[in-house]
Amino acid sequence: MLDALDRRLLRLWQAEPEMSAAELAAGLDLPAPRVARRIERLREAGIVRGVHGVIDWRALGYAVEVSLRIQLDKTAPRAFDAFQEAARRVPEVTAMQTFLGRVDIRLTAIARDMAHWQALYRDRILTLPHIAEIEALMQVATVKTDQVLPL
Repeated sequence: MLDALDRRLLRLWQAEPEMSAAELAAGLDLPAPRVARRIERLREAGIVRGVHGVIDWRALGYAVEVSLRIQLDKTAPRAFDAFQEAARRVPEVTAMQTFLGRVDIRLTAIARDMAHWQALYRDRILTLPHIAEIEALMQVATVKTDQVLPL
């Protein structure tokens, strides 16, 4: 699906995501319209879904990150849908994944400090619908977060 030029373009863009199409073209030693067409084709194919700004939430005063492993009460009709809908409305929830296996859902949440986390956990997380079991894992360090693909 990807040819050698697509791979070169994506490798360069992953390394320098703030580059414009013209800058990418210069880095590839190609005409800007050709690179712009490639980028558009990659977007249309769903390979490039967008370009995102990354905000350092720690710089904004959030010092606590917690991963929550959640088992839902699967005997309740629409338990997954109801839980996910409610969890999306908690602003401090930064990620949500579903799984097959013992853990149904994993949430990642941030808080300013332990007092904020305690209130968030008690007042917002534990009141989410259909929780059968929950385990909170306090993050100590982030070892790797990049999503650079081996192209």
